[in-house]
Amino acid sequence: MKIAFVEIQNFRKLRSCRVEIAFQETILVGANNSGKTSAMDSMILFLKKDRRKDITTTDFTLSNWAHINQIGTQWTTADDDNTPDLTLDQWLPFLPSIDIWLDANDADIHHLIHLLPTLAWEPKQKLGVRLVFAPKDIEKLYKEFREAYRSARDTEPSASSEDERKLSLWPETMRDFLDRELHRHCEVKAYILDPDKCEEPDNGLAKPQPLPANSEPMDKEPYDGLIKIDVISAQRGFSDPKTEDESHSGFESLSKQLRQYFTKHLDPSDSPNASDIDALQAIETAKAIFDEKLKISFVPAIGELEGLNYPGFSDPSISLTSNIRTVDVLDHKTAVQFNVIPECDEGTALLLPEQYNGLGYQNLISMVFKLMRFRDAWIRVGKAAKKQGDDTIIEPLHIVLIEEPEAHLHAQVQQVFIKKAYQLLRNHEKLTEGQLNTQMIVSTHSSHIAHELDFTCLRYFRREPANQRGEIPLATVVNLSNTFGDDTETSKFATRYIQSTHCDLFFADAVILVEGSAERMLLPHFIRHKFPKLDQSYISLLEIGGSHAHRLKPLLETLGLLSLVITDLDSIEEADSKKVIPERGKKFRTGNTTLKEWIPKKEGLDEILDCQDDDKQSESQQIRVAYQCPIQLKYKDDSDEEEVIPYTFEDSLAWSNLQLFRDYQDPKGLLKKLKTALGEETLSEASKKMFDSFDTGSKAEMALELLYLTEPSKLEPPVYISDGLKWLEDKLAEKEQDFSTGTNDGGEG
Repeated sequence: MKIAFVEIQNFRKLRSCRVEIAFQETILVGANNSGKTSAMDSMILFLKKDRRKDITTTDFTLSNWAHINQIGTQWTTADDDNTPDLTLDQWLPFLPSIDIWLDANDADIHHLIHLLPTLAWEPKQKLGVRLVFAPKDIEKLYKEFREAYRSARDTEPSASSEDERKLSLWPETMRDFLDRELHRHCEVKAYILDPDKCEEPDNGLAKPQPLPANSEPMDKEPYDGLIKIDVISAQRGFSDPKTEDESHSGFESLSKQLRQYFTKHLDPSDSPNASDIDALQAIETAKAIFDEKLKISFVPAIGELEGLNYPGFSDPSISLTSNIRTVDVLDHKTAVQFNVIPECDEGTALLLPEQYNGLGYQNLISMVFKLMRFRDAWIRVGKAAKKQGDDTIIEPLHIVLIEEPEAHLHAQVQQVFIKKAYQLLRNHEKLTEGQLNTQMIVSTHSSHIAHELDFTCLRYFRREPANQRGEIPLATVVNLSNTFGDDTETSKFATRYIQSTHCDLFFADAVILVEGSAERMLLPHFIRHKFPKLDQSYISLLEIGGSHAHRLKPLLETLGLLSLVITDLDSIEEADSKKVIPERGKKFRTGNTTLKEWIPKKEGLDEILDCQDDDKQSESQQIRVAYQCPIQLKYKDDSDEEEVIPYTFEDSLAWSNLQLFRDYQDPKGLLKKLKTALGEETLSEASKKMFDSFDTGSKAEMALELLYLTEPSKLEPPVYISDGLKWLEDKLAEKEQDFSTGTNDGGEG
């Protein structure tokens, strides 16, 4: 048995989304405020019964409150001719809920009898249950809200005067009422779903089935005895070796966790067996020796008390005895120590308390030990089995939710943790059987964590703009294992390329793909000094050749990520595909696969040069290509303007900074060749000499030299790059405007 997917409705910005859960590890990725935390919180708040009390009115999708308030308005205006609707049906479309869909087989049936929708159910079908946070008793809610509302309205006129501001008494709306009375009137209810009515998402939006009218909730918790839920919450505190209060450290100390583990699983005084006898005898011997020492040591002090006529005839005498509990041996700050020089023997070892170990490793050890505790508590290791009874049924499914493990783990430790975490959760002989399953779900902002796992584990949260005024931006979820379909070569390339370079595009506001190393080095320079608004955004910069950029098309389009592809014209002759200087009217074409097969899907050079801005965008207008365009310039001060068409980034940069290149002192390498070319008598001669120099000069070296010697404000980006960056800046501003139409939807989603 395992969770196949969950569908979340009306929870913060997750109005209707499906999150598919992998059999082992699922990693939730996405830009900030995209919905990852909301998805984790929805699973925690609904599946862990002791956390349901933490559901608040801010967990409702904010734009839904207008509809819920309208229900309240209808109730307050109801009369004999206008009876109110007191059914749950009008509430259900606006209430937070989560549908849990399970995959099960014949061996699981005895656990799942109470979840079967009909006796005709077959194991090939999924089993679904909706958990919805709904009013307990509609009539009671109606009466109390209506009474409170009318009482407030009747009181307001007498509480206000003409020269004072109008007084508004609670409650003004249903939202106002539930802000105070939410948990007195609402609870989580469970409803069995029909697998035949389960539909696939449409363009990323889930299509949860409506509940039949007058549906009755289940009379028991659906997942009691079925699913064990454990959580490592996001840690955002700080720690210091001298900090006394562990609550600031984010994680419990290892010594505290060891005490908890010892008490639950190992304590020899708790339900002792034969293997515990030696330890208990040793404790009793130590206790007897220590009691005798106490008695002798306190004789003088007790004698002084007796000199004061205490104890008297009727007073009890003083007797000292120790109470040694096994767990007390771990109850001090130096119970756990680290040996600084491990090869030393015990007598000469150099030891430090655990709080003096590196913070990253303290937290790694703490998190790893928590996972071990979760596992052993689930399968009743050691004393836990006796405490809960040997006949206690172990839940067949263990769900472990981990929020942002990177908060206190540096890059290398993050990678170690995510590679080993699932193995730790399964590292026990009881778990070799196929009927006990573990699923680990991790939300993260860390590219290092995303880097370590296959695409099939990743679920990308894509931000969607608000559709109309008054609504909030929402989120949809992309299962990246489905991104490339049957195109295995494309999938293999994208996976290997992203994992060998950057995974940070999964967390970026936008991505820029560049042709070569020179662009990669100089582009941040242009953004920093020429596009300050763009510089404030989280941009992922990827270096990829023009012949490969199109292979990322399925990934970028699926992610819905704003993307700028900066590439080269790569002009070639029509007959023999020989590289040539770009010119109009020569029937030249492009050798660039991105321009031919992706955007603008044209091959003739004249066609490409004549493309308008709209032709350079994808159909969704989320991806734009930028390539060299004709430049009008005066090659000499006394000459007329002429058109030159650059071949690549480097000559385009030279033509855009003509005087700067000519005045450059003591250039080297390719920069020297470009300066020499600009000394030619005519523009066409200069263009040819530049073209010939590209086969031997180092482009990266030229970029480094420009960065080292040129004042930042003097180096102008080529026009085609400026146009592309301006497009990206405008698009990000549009997205920001879309997101500003709503309000913060209950925290980082």
